[in-house]
Amino acid sequence: MKNLPNAFTLMLGIICLTFGATFVIPMGSYTRITDQVSGKTTVVNGSYQQIDGEALDFFDLLLIIPEGLISRADLIVLIFLLGGCFYIVEKTGAMGQGLQWVVDQLKGRDWIALVLVSVIFATGGATIGMQEEFIALTPLLIAFSRSLGYNAFVAIGMSFGAAVLGSAFSPMNPFAVVLAQKEADLPLLSGLEFRVVFLIIALVAYILFLWLYARANPEDKKPMNAPGETISVRSILILLLVGLTFGVVTYGLLLLDWGFNEISACFFLLGILTGLLARLGINRTGFMYVEGMKEMTYAVLILGLASCIPLLLEKGQILDTVIHMAFRPMEGLPPSLSALGMMGSQALLHFPIMSYSAQALMTMPVLIPLSDLVGVSRQVCVLAYQYGAVNMDMLVPTNGALMAILAVAGISFDQWLKFVWKPLLLCFAAGVLAILTGIYIGF
Repeated sequence: MKNLPNAFTLMLGIICLTFGATFVIPMGSYTRITDQVSGKTTVVNGSYQQIDGEALDFFDLLLIIPEGLISRADLIVLIFLLGGCFYIVEKTGAMGQGLQWVVDQLKGRDWIALVLVSVIFATGGATIGMQEEFIALTPLLIAFSRSLGYNAFVAIGMSFGAAVLGSAFSPMNPFAVVLAQKEADLPLLSGLEFRVVFLIIALVAYILFLWLYARANPEDKKPMNAPGETISVRSILILLLVGLTFGVVTYGLLLLDWGFNEISACFFLLGILTGLLARLGINRTGFMYVEGMKEMTYAVLILGLASCIPLLLEKGQILDTVIHMAFRPMEGLPPSLSALGMMGSQALLHFPIMSYSAQALMTMPVLIPLSDLVGVSRQVCVLAYQYGAVNMDMLVPTNGALMAILAVAGISFDQWLKFVWKPLLLCFAAGVLAILTGIYIGF
């Protein structure tokens, strides 16, 4: 089978197909209400109606490219600054020395590293929904994976893939379950124990798959540094500084309502301090920072192109029609089938709606009255959203973070599909089990 076009060509093709869809799918709209205090906009259920509007033209298609890049400006800045920061950290040798020290300590028990890395990244996904932050770490993670004898697919699987799983099965992801529970008028963090149980089940199955895959597809080990090399005091200080920065960022995201700009500022400071601590001097530190940012250019371009797709759907006034068509078949089905249908529809909707937080705001006001009508509890309705929408971040080409990571790793999208469909199927199986269990026990 020939490889699919590269990520740039693939994204342009999807944008053109989306543009064509605006001429085929009827225009429609839900009525939306904006709360004057919180500023949050919600959809009025049952208010969908077809509308007449002006069709897009070729110039709109051209304009959508810069508009897509501009819409993700804060995230693009974050990726550039992360890229520069970790380029400096990598060039100091501190990260390589630290990771090689971990490999040396394992003494052949490489599976322990696979488990620990997967758990750490799954925790990052479960707590603060981390994804884009890993783009700049991809080269380093691949080098670490190869030092264990694992290929690039395992590297992405135990980092990005584990983070997506953690985000999907999380009991507390503020951008998924917490947001959906707010829309469903449920107590925040309610059902925590139930979600934790199925998070563990899904993560164990996922890690077992990665381990079996790694054993079946070994690579020659390529040490990051000379085995047994002593870590210098300077490298230890740099690693402590990296750990401190991640701790501050996590605290800010959880308790201070930080966004991408605050994260960018922290990692910019980390890059500068690392260069000075490594005695690179301010001139060389600045030059290396720019070199690291250059390596992220392709990734941020792919991310910006992915952002064009939901913008086109909105400008073409067909996004609400897509949502309406996705959920209408669930009416009149038994509760179990309705819940599974909601999960499947949320999965399909994640192709055009790349942000799962935006998907929660768009779909939950439509789904909650429907779930009440067909006898599905609101908690199960939130589960269907979580497991259907968020897990698809592993697969959908409209996920800019995924496409950027694949671009940095040099992996084509069809190669990724061949790898990811099995672990994704495991995640969906765990989601189906959780939903059916929830219906059975009256969750």
